[in-house]
Amino acid sequence: MTRLLPRSWTIRVRLTVLYGGMFFVAGAVLLVLTYGLVRQSLDGRLLPGERTITSGIPPTTDSQGTVLNRVDPATLQQIQQTVIAEQTKFRNDTLNALLRYGGLALGMVGLAAVAFGWLMSERVLLRPLQRITDTATRIGRGRAAGVTGLHERIALSGPRDEITELADTFDAMLERLDRSFDGQRRFVANASHELRTPLAINRALLEVALTRPGASADLRQLGGTLLAVNARHERLIDGLLTVARSEHEVVERVAVDLSHIVEYVADELASTAATAGVAVRVDEAPTPVRGDPVLLEQLVANLLTNGIRHNVPSGGWVHASTRASPDGAVQLMVSNTGPTVPGYETEAIFEPFRRLGADRLSLSLQPSSDGVPGAGVGLGLSIVRAVARAHGGDARAEPREGGGLVVTVTLPS
Repeated sequence: MTRLLPRSWTIRVRLTVLYGGMFFVAGAVLLVLTYGLVRQSLDGRLLPGERTITSGIPPTTDSQGTVLNRVDPATLQQIQQTVIAEQTKFRNDTLNALLRYGGLALGMVGLAAVAFGWLMSERVLLRPLQRITDTATRIGRGRAAGVTGLHERIALSGPRDEITELADTFDAMLERLDRSFDGQRRFVANASHELRTPLAINRALLEVALTRPGASADLRQLGGTLLAVNARHERLIDGLLTVARSEHEVVERVAVDLSHIVEYVADELASTAATAGVAVRVDEAPTPVRGDPVLLEQLVANLLTNGIRHNVPSGGWVHASTRASPDGAVQLMVSNTGPTVPGYETEAIFEPFRRLGADRLSLSLQPSSDGVPGAGVGLGLSIVRAVARAHGGDARAEPREGGGLVVTVTLPS
């Protein structure tokens, strides 16, 4: 029967139609059976059989046997027809009244059953399912404002039935996922912190060796190369720490204007952009948000740095603009000139350590000629998306016509 229902109907409408339809069918069957039983009872008790009334009434006589009054057969026949007619009318009226009032009662009770089914389907079945759906939606939305992500539980109370068992199973799955992700984040954070110490020691020893008066040219060249490798590893660890930190929802938020952060970062990168021959242009519009200023500054810095780094050799530009979208969110859009990016690669560049084209295999051991910090690590856009999602937003990219990228970050206002 469910195959006959339109697929566009919600499950609540389907359940109501099924319950109401089953009730009407059962009520109709009961009414038909009652009608048949009443009809059979009336046919057997009220209507005369084949024997006529005249054959059953003897004439009246006295004590000597003299007939005093003989019943007229025509009169008896007329009386019989009248009785039969009255009985037939009574039978038909009774059956018609049964159908009429029974059908009316069935319709009224059926409508009440449909309304009751509509209410009970929401209370008994759909309300717990909606609670499970809402929890899964909030978790899948990426830690929106006020949502605790994988730390949230359904905690459905009530009788032990199939829905409660489903909710408990979902909570157990969330518990395992939460422990797994927390363990992974703790491992990355702890490993990054542990690796920082030997790298700092290496940098100090190399700097001391390079500053000695008697250091040879070969030693200085080797020391410079090792310092570049050490600096790259430090940037990599800093990026891993930022990603691990961004995996958690930002709980402590302050009110900031994203346009002010963009202006500040653009000023900080002005000399770097001039060295690379890239013009940075900023279009500001008031865009108030609530978030972590340090993480938001890291987000903007990575976007502008990425635009400066992956640009044309000369005459390139990076354009950053902020605006409020019609749905109440805040958007940061950074576009830049540069090499052509295939459309199918735009999602892959947000993955950690993913680089496009020749950058996939390049691992420069010297400081970059354009002076852009953090080049070649492969975590820039990964950090951008992680920070955006930690604030309840998201980041997406699309190829720019003529080469380059357009990266749009959306944050809740």
